[in-house]
Amino acid sequence: MDIRLETIGIDVDDTRLGGTLLAPAHELPGVLFVHGWGGSQVHDLARAKEAAGLGCICVTLDLRGHAGDVAEAARVSRAQNLADVLAAYDWLASRTNVDQEAIAVVGVSYGGYLAALLTSLRRVRWLALRSPAIYKDQDWERPKLELHNDPELPAYRRRRLSAGDNRALQACASYTGDVLLVEAEHDDVVPHPVAENYQAAFAKVRSITARIVADADHGFTGKAAQREYTTVLIKWLTEMITGARSSVAAKKVQNHKRNLPQDKQAAARTPGDA
Repeated sequence: MDIRLETIGIDVDDTRLGGTLLAPAHELPGVLFVHGWGGSQVHDLARAKEAAGLGCICVTLDLRGHAGDVAEAARVSRAQNLADVLAAYDWLASRTNVDQEAIAVVGVSYGGYLAALLTSLRRVRWLALRSPAIYKDQDWERPKLELHNDPELPAYRRRRLSAGDNRALQACASYTGDVLLVEAEHDDVVPHPVAENYQAAFAKVRSITARIVADADHGFTGKAAQREYTTVLIKWLTEMITGARSSVAAKKVQNHKRNLPQDKQAAARTPGDA
């Protein structure tokens, strides 16, 4: 993320005033939304609209085996869906108006699991996970739908897992960006120990924000839960993006002030300057 700083001249009467232009760079932050198993991009459009209002370039997608491709649901594997997410990320990052150093990924449930894996393969500055799912590492190429036939999966999701026990958690352990982790209070699909394992794995992150949405189920089916999740996500994205821009702008202004002639530096000071 960058800020454009230029010295400018403003003509007035017979003289020219010195000035400085500060503006966002031409490239904008990108946000990739990844829906959960059985969902579609329709579930992400409302939040993508809000993120676009922040000045972000947003992409939603339908994973293979979903929406118009639902006939493939019984055959699609995690490997294929991760390839879908990689392709969407690369498409977004290749846009000329997207800042490749300022890309956020928002994943829900299965999409959160895929988003966590993505961080080990691509640069993700901000990572938002809502009720991220977890699966055993084996049978990577097996159809994802068949994984739910494993009678040990519910117990696996209630186990204490370290980063070395799971590929997704290992990716989280290496991640160094900012994280938002949102959990449903009454989640009977992805129980609380899963969120605890994800949170514990994020040992190297710049920041982590954890929220539990009261009375929400796994699908956030209630309108109140949906509204609260949207509010939490957009507030967090706003803080991350404006904070990054402000930090870059502050450094550029400080360097610019050092290069001003001494008399102009004095004139540039305000009573609050120290």
